[in-house]
Amino acid sequence: MPSLIDIRRRIRSVKNTQQITKAMKMVSAAKLRRAQERVIAARPYATLLRQMLANVVAAVQSTEEGASNPLLTVRPEKRIEVILITGEKGLAGAFNSNLIKASMRFALEDHADAVISYALVGRKGRDFYRKRQFPITGEHVGVLANVKFEDASAIAQSAIERYRNEEIDALYLLNNEFKSVMSQKLTISRVLPVELPAERANIDYIFEQPPAELLAALLPQYVESEVYRGMLESVAAEHAARMTAMDAATSNAADMIERLTLYMNRVRQASITKEIIEVVSGAAAAG
Repeated sequence: MPSLIDIRRRIRSVKNTQQITKAMKMVSAAKLRRAQERVIAARPYATLLRQMLANVVAAVQSTEEGASNPLLTVRPEKRIEVILITGEKGLAGAFNSNLIKASMRFALEDHADAVISYALVGRKGRDFYRKRQFPITGEHVGVLANVKFEDASAIAQSAIERYRNEEIDALYLLNNEFKSVMSQKLTISRVLPVELPAERANIDYIFEQPPAELLAALLPQYVESEVYRGMLESVAAEHAARMTAMDAATSNAADMIERLTLYMNRVRQASITKEIIEVVSGAAAAG
């Protein structure tokens, strides 16, 4: 049976851990509020850009210039690049492990016949794939601490160049999409060749420049926007997952403190009872 000192030491240790998890929950809640605002602000732009792109493609798809745009060329997916966006830190429940499992399933099951390469955004994904035999086209660590469009643009432009040079046949984006504090949705979306929505608004645009030139300018911006939005979604989802995990850890610590305190009281009562019995027995023996 452990001594009272050992039990008190363990209770004190759990209380210290509880203070840490409570503080991490509050920090994640504050960061989540800002990240959520950025995500909500970015979503309408990405949606409208996608719709406008679909309408421009519809206007130029019958022309030779529009049909020959390299970012719309569909090829057999023999060489695929995946932009994997994971977290920079742990302590976020299954946030990072679910992403890594999905990326492995994508490579080993869904596209077993293709050569898969990874552009890794976030420290957790980088650390995992450094130890595996997969081609890595880029490592971007630290960019999620303060998401900037310039960083997303650089990642997107690098992938666009490889696609134009036919080094890869498709580009996919794998990340967690923020739904709510309690829910994050793991999404795998094809970015290149550009997938356009089936429903298009029949808008008759008046073009000041040739539609093919406008399309050539819009397509890279669309890819950059998707990568940027994916990074924002992932950051918000990570903070939500960490806040939920730290809240659960704080509650578990409270339950453990309660159980240890009850156990400590029982041990103390047993010790007192034993001492009383020894005193009574000694007095009886002396008498």
